[in-house]
Amino acid sequence: MTEILRLENVSKAFGGIRAVNDVSFTLSEGEIVGLIGPNGAGKTTLVNLITGVHKLTGGKVIFAGQDVSRQKPFQAARRGLARTFQIVQPFPAMTVLENVAAGSLFGGGHAAMGAALDAARQELDFVGLGPVADTPAALLSLPNRKRLELAKSLAMKPKVLLLDEVNAGLNAAEIDGALDLIRKIAARGITIVIIEHLMKVVLSVSQRILVLHHGELIAQGDPTAVVNDPRVIEAYLGAKFAARFGTAASTSQGATSHV
Repeated sequence: MTEILRLENVSKAFGGIRAVNDVSFTLSEGEIVGLIGPNGAGKTTLVNLITGVHKLTGGKVIFAGQDVSRQKPFQAARRGLARTFQIVQPFPAMTVLENVAAGSLFGGGHAAMGAALDAARQELDFVGLGPVADTPAALLSLPNRKRLELAKSLAMKPKVLLLDEVNAGLNAAEIDGALDLIRKIAARGITIVIIEHLMKVVLSVSQRILVLHHGELIAQGDPTAVVNDPRVIEAYLGAKFAARFGTAASTSQGATSHV
């Protein structure tokens, strides 16, 4: 698979606090990668570093073979690094269509309003919001605001899409619909990083998982192997539970070996 994004020893300090510490990994074209970790692990900070919201304290961000470590957010968007936000805030006085057209004008390479509106309509149809294109964004339900956020990001023609808590606040049926949409986006060849707290969601959609804890990358790889890693269990549930889990696993393996 072709590499699209690489982080080399990326770090970020806020005063004396090391929010992200020496993180390195690569992403390939068309992958869906889960980024998990306890609250305060540094997940959103890492996304902000990738997209130029925060300046790096150290390390490099390489996107499509180019060092973009010093880029600004608008440059990231125009290069094809798009992201959604944990708290969805559309332009409330604008229609759904106008919101997505704004994304198309800003990062999608469309200088003319007509072309931007056409691109916006296509993405609204893709996410299932075509019928409410002329509705004021302020009137949308939470699930539809989430879909609007996706449509706006897709109108920017991303190569990599970073989804920050895209399922937060949704019920089980709405989450299933969101995951189907994420798979359809990946099928377009777009690399997706999904930040998520719901382990069931991460396991159902991710091809790989990255785990942050106290700003450090403590595990990465196959989802099943990662969630059974004692370091990951300890990060989420504490050292005592991790020790009990390890003892139980060893006992189970020993019993199996004597069968």
